[in-house]
Amino acid sequence: MAQTQRPLSPHLQIYKWQVQMVTSILHRATGIALAVGTLIVVWGLVALAAGEDAFNQFKVCAGSPIGIILLIGWTWSFFFHLCNGVRHLVQDAGAGYTIVQFVRSSWASVIVSLLLTLIVWGYVLSAGGAA
Repeated sequence: MAQTQRPLSPHLQIYKWQVQMVTSILHRATGIALAVGTLIVVWGLVALAAGEDAFNQFKVCAGSPIGIILLIGWTWSFFFHLCNGVRHLVQDAGAGYTIVQFVRSSWASVIVSLLLTLIVWGYVLSAGGAA
């Protein structure tokens, strides 16, 4: 192969990680997590339709520490994907394209999704719904 003096294409080791980059990756990852997490919801609905014994088994699994962690993660995935999707809709309308607005809206997606997750799970745990 001929030797050229052209620079190599940039890659992830060269790029400085920024919130916009992370939220873009997280948006894709949370979309996958929502698809996989929906299987848990379907399992719960099927167990509910199958009868009391099947639903009690589902409640034991969903109420276990691992089940609660998965459900909290699924809730955060839902809220992050929702917030980031709204951010993209606003950008599709032509607003928020300056770097400052882009960074601010990226952080807003992360912070609002965390707050919504805390609110929902604070209510669920205080109402005794996860027990």
